[in-house]
Amino acid sequence: MTQSTTDIRDKILNKALPDIPFDGWTMETITNAAEQCGYDDLTLRAAFPNGLIDVIDAFADKADRDMLTALQNINPEDLRTRERIRTALIARFKCLAANKDAVKTSLKIWLNPLRKPKLAKIIWRTADRIWDWAGDTSTDYNRHSKRTLLSGIIGPAILVWVNDTDPEMHKTIRFIDARIENIMQFGKIVGKLKA
Repeated sequence: MTQSTTDIRDKILNKALPDIPFDGWTMETITNAAEQCGYDDLTLRAAFPNGLIDVIDAFADKADRDMLTALQNINPEDLRTRERIRTALIARFKCLAANKDAVKTSLKIWLNPLRKPKLAKIIWRTADRIWDWAGDTSTDYNRHSKRTLLSGIIGPAILVWVNDTDPEMHKTIRFIDARIENIMQFGKIVGKLKA
């Protein structure tokens, strides 16, 4: 049976992640992991045609999918909207906890200003998946604004989380709660202005 590109990426990432905190996000690390998985150079290039940026993009994509798996037994309909977003964000950070050092190291890659547009797309994708899980079916401007506002939480929350040494993530959760509250208040103000 032919493996999907996602399966190949996941296997290479899973093999590479334990080495990332020591060796960093380098194509040498990824190449070694691919070889250990039995993949040749052609397969590696096909899986990550744009090199290291594709690798870290795949890492973020995997975190999103792990988050959605962790949320499978939670019915968003049982939660208020703000609780849905809060629950999803916390789930994603819990899924990433074992690879926190890899996340820290990846942030160094994104410091390059030329990579900011790509990073924005990755964060937007996470926001989109969270809103989709939360049951959002809005279209046009409302859909765009919800994902933009959530992206504005995700980026800063990552920076708080990587420096949060508490296993229970109290600092991160407080930050998430405060930002969600700010957005809810902003939404109420906009609603009144429109009215």
